[in-house]
Amino acid sequence: MLLLISDAFDPSLKDLLSTFGEVTEDKGRVSEADVVLVRSKTKCTKEYIDSAKNLKLIIRGGVGIDNIDSAYAASKGIIVRNTPKSSAIAVAELAFALMLSVPTNLIAMHNGMKEGQWLKKMKRTELYGKTLALFGIGNIASMVAVRAQAFGMNVIAYDKYVTESAVATMVPTLEDAVREADYISMHLPLTDETRGVFNEKLIGACTKKPVVINTGRGPCVDADAMKKALEEGSISWYATDVYPSDPPSPDYPLLASDRVTLTPHVGANSVENLLRIGDEATAIIKELIDGGKI
Repeated sequence: MLLLISDAFDPSLKDLLSTFGEVTEDKGRVSEADVVLVRSKTKCTKEYIDSAKNLKLIIRGGVGIDNIDSAYAASKGIIVRNTPKSSAIAVAELAFALMLSVPTNLIAMHNGMKEGQWLKKMKRTELYGKTLALFGIGNIASMVAVRAQAFGMNVIAYDKYVTESAVATMVPTLEDAVREADYISMHLPLTDETRGVFNEKLIGACTKKPVVINTGRGPCVDADAMKKALEEGSISWYATDVYPSDPPSPDYPLLASDRVTLTPHVGANSVENLLRIGDEATAIIKELIDGGKI
């Protein structure tokens, strides 16, 4: 069995996988690979899948599989799996770090100190007592909710597929979620239904000029509508780790916007998370081999 590591993982992954067969990082050998491990960079399109004649399994290290044509893979008998639990802590902590940085004016204060300014008069606000609306209530969002509760926040959530949660009060629509939200944290997969879901109409349902944090998928936000809302003040701040492409194109509207905080898609890049991904990927391969599926 040939296992191809196609993207950046922890170096220990190669040794973990060696128990199953030959391991390579040479992308030129994709036509020989039985198993391919990817993260976000490799796009497993129809053409990519057709080039991998021996492929039986694609593992996406992380949450979501929108960089994989999973329907076409299934039509070819190829199993597609991801590692949704491994990234939950890392992404939740980044989401919460972004949420904390905004009311603290952390970046402005830091930059001011570096520039010789003493911004003592700059005011802060607290998370305590504020309402956090979560879009989605999966592994990552649930961990954000637990942290928000520890800060004394009121946590509500909308998820099309979930009606009850132990960590959030569920509401029936996105409009209900944003209506009284002080903070919104987005944890949606990218689908035809969620693309551009945070748009002018949804922004119009907000009553409190919320801070929006996006560690889910960049295209779930209508960038032009968000830019306009930031300029008009109907959204007070946008903090994001995700974009329509990695990196975003130079003309991506929000790069030039004021009142934004931007990080370079590092939510899943913690040392601990990369180790967990390796463990989870190894467990998936062992399960499928033991079950005679690959």
